[in-house]
Amino acid sequence: MIVRSYLEYARGEKKLTPWSVLAPLGWIASALVRLRNFAYDHGMARSQESPVPLVSIGNLTLGGTNKTPFVEMVSLEIAKRGIRVGGVSRGYKGKTSAPEIVGRLDPGSFAGDEPLLLQHRLPGLPIAVSNDRSEGIALLRQEERVELVVADDAFQHRKLRRDADIVLVDALCPWGNGRLFPAGLLREGARALGRAHLVVITKADQVAPGRLEALKEELAAWVGRERVFCSSLVLDRWDRWDGNWKSKGDENIPGLPVLAFCAIGNPASFRRSLEQHGVNIRAEFCFRDHHRFTAKDLEVLCGEANKCGARALVCSEKDIYNLPAGWIPPMPLYVPRVKTEITLEKERFWETLIETLRPSILVASNGYGEDSIGVILGEKLRKALPGAEIMAFPLVGAGKTYSESGFEVVSPLAETPSGGIVKYSIFDFVRDLRFGLVKIIIEQLKSWGNLRYRLRTVFCVGDVYLALQALWGQGAPPLLVATAKTAYIAGHWGVERFVLKHRVGQVWARDEETALELTRSGVRARFSGNPIMDLAGSRGGAPYEWPGEGEHRVLLLPGSRNRAYGEFPLLLEAASLVSVEAECRFLAVIAPTIDRKELVARSAGWEMGVTGPESLRKGSTEVFLYDGDLSAAARTADLVIGLGGTANQLCAGLGVPVLSVEEKGKYVQKRILQDAERLVPRNPSALAEAALQIMANPDVRFHMSRAGIARLGRPGALDEVVRFAVKDLGLGLREEVHSRLCGNAGGGRES
Repeated sequence: MIVRSYLEYARGEKKLTPWSVLAPLGWIASALVRLRNFAYDHGMARSQESPVPLVSIGNLTLGGTNKTPFVEMVSLEIAKRGIRVGGVSRGYKGKTSAPEIVGRLDPGSFAGDEPLLLQHRLPGLPIAVSNDRSEGIALLRQEERVELVVADDAFQHRKLRRDADIVLVDALCPWGNGRLFPAGLLREGARALGRAHLVVITKADQVAPGRLEALKEELAAWVGRERVFCSSLVLDRWDRWDGNWKSKGDENIPGLPVLAFCAIGNPASFRRSLEQHGVNIRAEFCFRDHHRFTAKDLEVLCGEANKCGARALVCSEKDIYNLPAGWIPPMPLYVPRVKTEITLEKERFWETLIETLRPSILVASNGYGEDSIGVILGEKLRKALPGAEIMAFPLVGAGKTYSESGFEVVSPLAETPSGGIVKYSIFDFVRDLRFGLVKIIIEQLKSWGNLRYRLRTVFCVGDVYLALQALWGQGAPPLLVATAKTAYIAGHWGVERFVLKHRVGQVWARDEETALELTRSGVRARFSGNPIMDLAGSRGGAPYEWPGEGEHRVLLLPGSRNRAYGEFPLLLEAASLVSVEAECRFLAVIAPTIDRKELVARSAGWEMGVTGPESLRKGSTEVFLYDGDLSAAARTADLVIGLGGTANQLCAGLGVPVLSVEEKGKYVQKRILQDAERLVPRNPSALAEAALQIMANPDVRFHMSRAGIARLGRPGALDEVVRFAVKDLGLGLREEVHSRLCGNAGGGRES
């Protein structure tokens, strides 16, 4: 009676009862759950990756939504499509401590009723039981070689990341009294459905059509109408239990007077289902969910059955696994064997689930040079994972580099006067603030939030700030290809090392010294090559054939930010002065972010050439314009006069002497490049004089060349990043599983 009374209150059937005193506890529970979800949503609590695709079947209420039959349906259907499937369960009230395959348990062990039921319903599919589901999944992968795991009741298990979250909602009692346990049936509020990929209304056939449509609209507000589906329970057959399962029960169950008992989350639904199938219920007994029956319990039940004239007992399938070992019922005990079916739009349900399992990857970057590296990373990922969805999130600019390479740009436009957050100039920073930098950052965080629960993996190309923004917006640990910070300058601050250690999945440092610095701090860091050097030859092809005539080949690099328009004339005038003293060929490399027409328009005193490759002329000096692969031109260059950052470093790494101007940012870069770069005052005469000195001295050029190659290091970082993603993160398996599911979309062979 106590259980029934509480359920009537928790389900909202009675408003004013003594149980109402629990309401404050429900408010406290709600606050704690929201706090916990906030921590996971923003990366304050760390989630773990699964080595295999993971599909979770969960709900918002305490039991009663038919999760177990749904797990069975999903597992069998995926297995039919040629995928090796396993199941994992926490094993409520189980006695196993270490993870174990249910079929291997000792006779005296108890895994919990639901894992035992799943093992019975899914012969041939391994079911693991573990308090730590991640350990159970690892066991399934290692010993059973499963390719996909279906997790029973894991929606609230935020510690483990899922590829697909299917949330079941009971049509008869979707929210109970609207309060969280112990004041109600809810584990968390309806807003949690925002992280679900699919929502299924169970027992849809047991409510009126109008009520069903109203519930669909209510759910659509959280997940979208296209992701809401309906299911119903179908009676497959009646089985009999006499200490062992009898495959076929009595066909004359309808009309037979019975005593019904159950220990499930929604006993009212069980009774309604029995009545729909014509069962003559003489008496009914309800126990709390997962109740383990004692011999005394069963003695009382059998006695009551005799008193009310019942000729048989009826219970749910799950209850069988909570009966005392060796108990033989003194009268027939029948069990309705039910299964779940998607009603209406069945094909769309499976298509939606399969599409959800498609790996979704985002490459984020926070600089124009980083965009170029991000594009190469994206292209390598696209080649290794042809079925994956790969998007781009540049923090600076409009992402032209990505869009021209065929990647969807999902970040808001972020054009600022400086071309990015400039840490070397307070004046540029103030200009950006006046332009609306704070608003831009807020919009970026909002865009990150809109992508939450949609992405499988985030790759960050840049610095700790970018990784932290991705973490705050996504909640999941990103991977960082670190292009900015280096031990050659100042290394990482303590707070940066903390973030990298506790909230970033893996770091690829730009040099070995930095990797060692981070590793000593407990960061998962490695050096696999300098990502900047992966830009070299990224477009393939032979070295660039320079136009024009002249003994020396000089590259002019105005940079990729907006300041390039104002500083390009400085390079042109320097070239003009150099050409007076030496026969040179000049090639100005125009970054994809720079508008060529505007650049030319601001080159006062210079005229466009009328023949041959596009060029600017002034007197006897001709500067050719080039927007192709920088490394292809740099490989045969003798000198770089550059105002850029990443571009200057790339050229130095290719062994080309670099000449630049004295400013705060370049002083910092000089600490990286050291003898590979020379800095002079910001004027054409100083640049021209230094250029002539370097070109006239082969020993100086050789020394600067060797220094650049030594300081920048080798390429290969991005190949290692892709290998890690494919193998260690399991993206390769995920892409393969998705591809096979798509190939077998119309059905498949029995697994």
